[in-house]
Amino acid sequence: QVQLVESGGGLVQPGGSLRLSCAASGSIFRIANMGWYRQAPGNQRELVATIISSSTTNYADSVKGRFTISRDNAKNTVYLQMTSLKPEDTAVYYCNADLQVQARGPTTRYWGQGTQVTVSS
Repeated sequence: QVQLVESGGGLVQPGGSLRLSCAASGSIFRIANMGWYRQAPGNQRELVATIISSSTTNYADSVKGRFTISRDNAKNTVYLQMTSLKPEDTAVYYCNADLQVQARGPTTRYWGQGTQVTVSS
């Protein structure tokens, strides 16, 4: 079964770093866009970063300069390296990927289950 599994979340102190990973598994014909979203209590889910290719990336203004998104196509994995973490970064982080399962099938957006990131002293 095709699924996305996140890992790497946890509790860190302000100013600390954390690296999130998201691996896509199952029978996949093609992986298109990949990205990270986050949702804090009481807030809407917001886009954090996207990566279309190894070079084409986009970031929310709130994380620009602190977070780095990357992907390893051989491992079907997308990463989010987070540095200089702030308490306002606390949220559940969700991985997403646009996957084409069948050669002539549609491209469908898949979501991970989320991983909790808590930034607190």
